[in-house]
Amino acid sequence: MLSPDLLITNAVVLTLDSQNRIAGSIAVKDGYITGIWEQSEPPKGEIEAMSKAKIMNLKGATLIPGFIDTHNHILGYSQIIDFVNCGTPPNHQMKDILEQVRLKADAYAEGEWIRGFGYDDTALEEKRHLTRTELDSVAPNHPVFISHVTGHLAVANSAALRLAGIKEDVAEPQDGKFGRDHNGRLNGVLYEKTAMAPIAKVIPQNSGTEMVDQLGRAAQDYLAQGITMNTDAAVGMFDNSKAELDVHFAAARNGVNPMRTQLMLMHNFLQENEAYGAYTAEALDQEFQAASNGLVHLDSAKMFQDGSIQALTGALREPYYCDKNERGKLFHDQDDFNAEVLDLHRRGFRVTTHGNGDRAIGSILEAYAHALEAEPRTRHQHRIEHVQTGTSEDLAKMAELDVAGSFFINHVYYWGKRHEELFLGPERARRISPLAEAVEHDLLFTLHSDCPVTPISPLFSVWAAVNRLTKEGEVLGVEQRIDVITALKSMTIYGAKLNFAEEELGSIETGKRADFAVLDADPTAVDPVDIKDIAILTTMIDGKIVYEKENSI
Repeated sequence: MLSPDLLITNAVVLTLDSQNRIAGSIAVKDGYITGIWEQSEPPKGEIEAMSKAKIMNLKGATLIPGFIDTHNHILGYSQIIDFVNCGTPPNHQMKDILEQVRLKADAYAEGEWIRGFGYDDTALEEKRHLTRTELDSVAPNHPVFISHVTGHLAVANSAALRLAGIKEDVAEPQDGKFGRDHNGRLNGVLYEKTAMAPIAKVIPQNSGTEMVDQLGRAAQDYLAQGITMNTDAAVGMFDNSKAELDVHFAAARNGVNPMRTQLMLMHNFLQENEAYGAYTAEALDQEFQAASNGLVHLDSAKMFQDGSIQALTGALREPYYCDKNERGKLFHDQDDFNAEVLDLHRRGFRVTTHGNGDRAIGSILEAYAHALEAEPRTRHQHRIEHVQTGTSEDLAKMAELDVAGSFFINHVYYWGKRHEELFLGPERARRISPLAEAVEHDLLFTLHSDCPVTPISPLFSVWAAVNRLTKEGEVLGVEQRIDVITALKSMTIYGAKLNFAEEELGSIETGKRADFAVLDADPTAVDPVDIKDIAILTTMIDGKIVYEKENSI
């Protein structure tokens, strides 16, 4: 007989195990699942008569494994919560964004930085970028820095450019560029990290304590979406210090972020003579765990081999639909890329590389193949992030090399129509995020939000994968839809496998940790178009409630 400290009863339990079994009640002891029964309550004789277990009656609600989001930017999201909202909606014209900036300028002391996030040139009526001149007109006495929704572009005003030392004769960076007007003068648009970095260096940073508090706020938003394990996908991208790492460690130690946390560390920290240049992956993971009470783990070394399709910086094999002279460009010379990947591979690191364009995906696979040929390793699980325009041949190569993929499926809804009409054209657009082919090739894959690029919501990503509806209500690539169970697994057990944690997490089975999300409806039983509207009632980690919707159960 069992003596649990928690009994969950009257539930629809989607175990998402290998048989996709459905149960009705479960027992938990010391944070681990100790019993699972088909019945709505444990059968008589299964539980000790004197058990003092807490009873959690779900009254027919659905219990699933806690969601695992394998690619987002929670620390970045935590810092933009208070930025000027430059998204569409609510802004539809340039004047709408400029008015929001003007209001901040009126409220702030002269010289104080104004930051915004989320503008999308292709969603605004003018179909172009903001410019430094326009920002100067509403905030002449404040440095202004507005980030594009993709994170791969930004626009700065004259004061910000001046403080960053960016002058008219500035040299073009290798994997980015500075926008210019028809007279050849800087227009304030900054393409990719290397162009934005000079401004990032001069923007005043919050204190470590403030950043921990901000991360705690963001963690509550994630928990409210049922997420129990989360990956910050580019730690140190703009900061060459360990400050971002220290924030994650402190947030875990202090309990303000109770989620299990994976960190993709930017590869430059791992280069010779840098902070972790002499580390193996095992040694670095042990250091992360020691600094965080075991809640923070190393995920991988993070690299980028191209930019964003929407910014025309994704590296394509064929030209962009809207610009026959543009194919984007690779961020790293192939030989240098091969050498760095091989070095990381030999030191035991899993390498995760951003690849949106098919040319970038091909380049990444070449580097991975080069490393695996030089030093074969099983279950390396090197990854490609986003995989937006992967071809059938690319996916077959991923399967051959045992390379995993994390697909940014939300693209279909937010930019699918514009991919069809502007960036890629109808043929390539209909197969963005080719999930059905990933299933066909038996790839290990997950879905992700890339928050704050799109809002954090695993159920939305599941909905997008199952329906492939654009914002305009059209189906884009019906042949690439996947079924609900597979989509749910891509945000649970597949994520656990991707994080080498499937023995403890990702499905509801005896012996695994009691990480759960409670939903007000069964995603496998509702109309698929309603999946995104299912509410999260409760989130639990190790059998303890870390989020509870008011008046839910």
